[in-house]
Amino acid sequence: MPLLSVVLPAYNEEAMLPVAAKTLKDILEENAIEYELVFVNDGSRDRTWEIIREEADRNPHVRGIHFSRNFGKEAAIAAGLACSAGDCVAVMDSDLQHPPEILVAMYHLWEEGYEVVEGVKKNRGKESLPHRASARIFYSLMTRLAHLDMERASDFKLLDRRAVDAILSMPEKNAFFRAMSSWVGFKKTSLEFDVRERKAGTSKWSAWTLAKYALTNIVSYSSAPMQLVTAAGFLVFLLAIVLGVQTLVKYFNGTAVEGFTTVILLILLIGSVIMVSLGIIGYYIAKIYEEVKGRPRYIISKRI
Repeated sequence: MPLLSVVLPAYNEEAMLPVAAKTLKDILEENAIEYELVFVNDGSRDRTWEIIREEADRNPHVRGIHFSRNFGKEAAIAAGLACSAGDCVAVMDSDLQHPPEILVAMYHLWEEGYEVVEGVKKNRGKESLPHRASARIFYSLMTRLAHLDMERASDFKLLDRRAVDAILSMPEKNAFFRAMSSWVGFKKTSLEFDVRERKAGTSKWSAWTLAKYALTNIVSYSSAPMQLVTAAGFLVFLLAIVLGVQTLVKYFNGTAVEGFTTVILLILLIGSVIMVSLGIIGYYIAKIYEEVKGRPRYIISKRI
């Protein structure tokens, strides 16, 4: 029977891990699906690793990966994919906001021949208005800039082993699983799901970490910000032509002494454009520097 691997990144999820392990065990065994649960402890500061060990003692289908420190969710997903042994691999949140019942439907679609089964959000659950608006802006930008349909994307996916191997073959360090799983192609379908509320614990994402996460992923999958530098330079050039003509007209009319305010405004405008442009270019150079160093995405210190 084909093996389904379920990758569950976990960061300070001691309250939800026992619930997640039991819920997935009951659902998958009830539907006679051969499975393994791959929990990835992303440098948690609570008892997450101890609970993973306890769950592995109770259930031989549970495997555990322990990072030497916190490397982030993307690294945890990559480690889970690399350490999974399944013919197909699902990725879902360990807080069960991704409904585990959907896994069964995803698995059956995979049996029908689909190689990438994406979970798309029917709704985003209870979120603040600013968070909902910023998420919509981010995914709209990713859809337009990266030319990938990211409007309702999530990390909740089931991938055939061929798709998993294709993702793991990508060498970049600044990975974005949601985009990578769309970029690789293969025969694809989707299932809608409603985001559930947490039964315990709190979200580990703050507004600042989400903003950094969004910026990193936009830069990783699009060069559009670099093109904005060119566009800004062109606009300033057009403005310079207009003001240059105005200055010449005043000079020939004998009123060239005026315009001190215009000069100040020009200096401020051009200086601002230059500094913003240097910042954008510098950010891309920083990401290139990170890739060139060739450091691993993560370091595993313990396994179960």
